[in-house]
Order: sequence, then structure tokens, then C-alpha cells
Amino acid sequence: QSQLVESGGGLMQPGGSLRLSCAASGYNLIYDAIGWFRQAPGKEREGVSCITSSSSGESTKYVDSVKGRFTISRDNAKNTVSLQMNSLTREDTAIYYCAAGPRVLFGRCAFAENDYDYWGQGTQVTVSS
Repeated sequence: QSQLVESGGGLMQPGGSLRLSCAASGYNLIYDAIGWFRQAPGKEREGVSCITSSSSGESTKYVDSVKGRFTISRDNAKNTVSLQMNSLTREDTAIYYCAAGPRVLFGRCAFAENDYDYWGQGTQVTVSS
């Protein structure tokens, strides 16, 4: 049913690193803005990072809490988008979702969920000692 699949989540100690990957099934991600969102227990879903399409220059955006620690990138040959997460803290514990925004054609991406039409089912990231 879902055209996007997240992988790479799991259990990691504080200070550790994880790399999440978003892969498409029958869908080409290179033309879309891609966003990573997360939802922690008892909290609303928030945008974490996003990247514009390759044709739009792959501009990136990060929520303040992850700047300097997380990096979003594309691998167009593999039709994937990754989120490298370093220096993880317990506050990063959440279900992480990737989403595709084919209608984001100009400028920088944003964290408005209505901009994204296709969503994965999420991957759990747990940061705990």
C-alpha cells in the first residue's frame, strides 16, 4: 500500500549514530522534495529535515534541535534518501517517517505536512542506555 519504506531504525545508546534510509517502490524520488518527520510518545509529529528535488538544487532544512548532528542526503542511483543521525540523545527517540512532496517545485522545502502526498509507515528509533 505504501510506496515509501523506511529502514535503519533500532536501539542505540546516547552519543551513538544511526542511518535511516527511505526507499521507493515503483516511485522515482529524484523529482520530489523529501521530508523526514518524527513522532515521539505523547507528542505531535514534527518535521526533522527535508531536501528539495535534484532539479531544484537539493537545498536542505533542519529543525533547530538536530542542526549539526543530522544530515540528509540523496543517492539518486539507488533512488533513496538517507538521514544520518549522529550524537543521538534520548530526545531523539521517536518513530521516524519519510514523506514525498511531488508538488514542491520551487524554493526550499518546508515542514508543512500538507506539502507531502506520500508517506512511509515509519521506523522506530530508540535512544537509551
